[in-house]
Amino acid sequence: MSSAAQDPALLATLSRHRLVPVVVIDDARSAGTLGDALVTGGLPVAEVTFRTDAGVEALRRLADRGDLLVGAGTVLTPAQVDEAVGAGAAFVVSPGLSRPVVERCLEHGVLPLPGAVTATEIQAALELGLTTVKFFPAESSGGAAAVKALSAPFSGVRFMPTGGIGPANLADYLALPTVRAVGGSWMVPRDGVGDTDAAAALVRTAVQLAASLRP
Repeated sequence: MSSAAQDPALLATLSRHRLVPVVVIDDARSAGTLGDALVTGGLPVAEVTFRTDAGVEALRRLADRGDLLVGAGTVLTPAQVDEAVGAGAAFVVSPGLSRPVVERCLEHGVLPLPGAVTATEIQAALELGLTTVKFFPAESSGGAAAVKALSAPFSGVRFMPTGGIGPANLADYLALPTVRAVGGSWMVPRDGVGDTDAAAALVRTAVQLAASLRP
């Protein structure tokens, strides 16, 4: 396993920000506006999903800025890992746990964050040398209570819950010591990435909320 794939500095950065904006971009030209909003709002992190044709180019444009920690999301195949790494992704997020996807990430030396919501999936992640996983879809998989329950037998594992999380239930997750960060799209709505000021205001509000929830 590549030591770079378990880069403690990168994981520490995710923990420090506590939030990971999950971004869906339909037009790569919006990436600049979005990047400005994230930096201005105080949350220079982005998980750019590969749900649209613009995903790879948008990721590239954000990564090229140099002032954002950028990862790829909804990565399903090793070929997409190659695309993500080629575009500058520092981490790769998958909705589920795919051994070939994780192994390709490790070959490239980038951090894989596969989805894992059961004890079996978490054990499989541990066997691959991972210590942080995505918990997705969080709310429909038992929510914060499920993360807390799984944290008991897997005390060394850290989670990045995503899916159905927003301002109303963010505190439930951030209160758990095993939650490294929470992924969400409420602060970067798909139809709002073109307005820097409005997007920055949403990001800033999310950052302030997360800060107010620190134990």
